[in-house]
Amino acid sequence: MNRTRALLIVPAAATLLALTACSAATPSSGDGAGTGERAALVIAQGGLGDQSYNDLANRGFESALAETGMEGNTIESDDVVGQGEQLLRRAGQSGVNLIVDLEFSHNEIIGKVAQDFPDNSWVIFNAEAEGDNVASVLFQEQEGSYLAGALAAMQTTNTADPKINADKVIGVIGGTAGVGIDKFLVGFMQGAQDIDPDIEVLTAYSNDFADPAKGQQLAQSMFERGADIVYSVAGGTGAGVIQAAEEANHYAIGVDDNQDGSAPGTVLTSVLKRTDLAVESVVTDYAAGNFPGGETVTFGLKEDAVGLTDFEFTKDAIAPETLTKLDQLKQQIIDGDIKVWNVVSDGYPDFYQGN
Repeated sequence: MNRTRALLIVPAAATLLALTACSAATPSSGDGAGTGERAALVIAQGGLGDQSYNDLANRGFESALAETGMEGNTIESDDVVGQGEQLLRRAGQSGVNLIVDLEFSHNEIIGKVAQDFPDNSWVIFNAEAEGDNVASVLFQEQEGSYLAGALAAMQTTNTADPKINADKVIGVIGGTAGVGIDKFLVGFMQGAQDIDPDIEVLTAYSNDFADPAKGQQLAQSMFERGADIVYSVAGGTGAGVIQAAEEANHYAIGVDDNQDGSAPGTVLTSVLKRTDLAVESVVTDYAAGNFPGGETVTFGLKEDAVGLTDFEFTKDAIAPETLTKLDQLKQQIIDGDIKVWNVVSDGYPDFYQGN
């Protein structure tokens, strides 16, 4: 069963396993108050402190714990991918009732582990897994990325902006190659090329979600090749992309959380992905006895779960007709008039050559 949840708009590791208290909420409020039930949040690659995906999700987790009165823990590992099954099994054995996993590469592992712990409830983010006690959460990140690509394509021709050069070149940096990240990249490229087929989109992968130095190096290379706007989809690595943009007097585009204020005027916009509200929704549903086991819950533009920020620091640099066009494109996507390519379900398009 597939359902959509409506939302209001707007991601330092330990050793093998760390179950650290995130909240010890008092049993005075919320549907889960006084039940003694516990939840755990498995932190994805990049770890807490990434000022992006993990941090945003953790804020939603903490909010849900406060709201429901449940106790909760975060789980971090230096090798969250390689140690995935061991991490999840230990969580299942530790008395945790609800395990929310932010690491998309665990999609096959979590279904297998969940079979061995049928009394536990499991959630996988950014992937789908089978099991009556497993809920899958997917975002339509390609939709927000499409808008970012369209914005970048229009802004890169706005040579009245001192941060823009004469070259119609933009760039995007992914954390790792794979459908979970490539859906961002492909959506960005589609949005740019729908605006102007002559736009060149440079692509690269950092192969790390917590290496700002690598992000800075890759972004600098793109700026030297003529790009004036670079979109980062690489968690904490994106901090280096923003730094490189600031030093080069060009633009970066943030991801997941609102990163516009991290370098005001340098971050053109951020592609929001409301993992905080999604995590909060899943935990509060569980506490209320409405856990969506066996279902896939999706969040997209229509639900205001993905999208762009409100250009708090850059609105004056963007032409009014560009903002109007973005509003039109958003509505066309919601209405189904524009179909944004989703590599998870559609495979890879001919226009994407990778890196």
